[in-house]
Amino acid sequence: MAQAKRGDTVRVHYTGKLADGEVFDSSVGKDALQFVLGAGQLIAGFDRAVVGMQPGEAKTVTFGPEEGYGVPKDNLVFVVDRQRLPAQLDPEVGQRYQLRHGEGSPLAVTVIAVSPESITLDGNPPLAGKELTFEIQLVEIL
Repeated sequence: MAQAKRGDTVRVHYTGKLADGEVFDSSVGKDALQFVLGAGQLIAGFDRAVVGMQPGEAKTVTFGPEEGYGVPKDNLVFVVDRQRLPAQLDPEVGQRYQLRHGEGSPLAVTVIAVSPESITLDGNPPLAGKELTFEIQLVEIL
């Protein structure tokens, strides 16, 4: 039977969990996820885990931030003076926004602190710094 290798287009079902067992994403009950192995479309640990799998095979893998969404970067946490925000904006902790600085690409940020004078934003991916566990089933190699 064929084994998935770099360059193959594959379809998988998966469930992603945090160390405490909380499910953060899943394809169960949805269409299978389709991607090209080794093309950098997914986080490295997930991509690596699918290499060598056969259609119908299932496995569970766990990996750290280095193969996931990275280690949080201090320079992506910053404070914005509330006077620089639109008056109608009423930010709350946990809200997500897209920022764009000049011609740069957009940066997704999460509000992590709010005070009368400022808000603190975190531009790190929400799963940065987390150990991730994925239950993966290779549906097919296309």
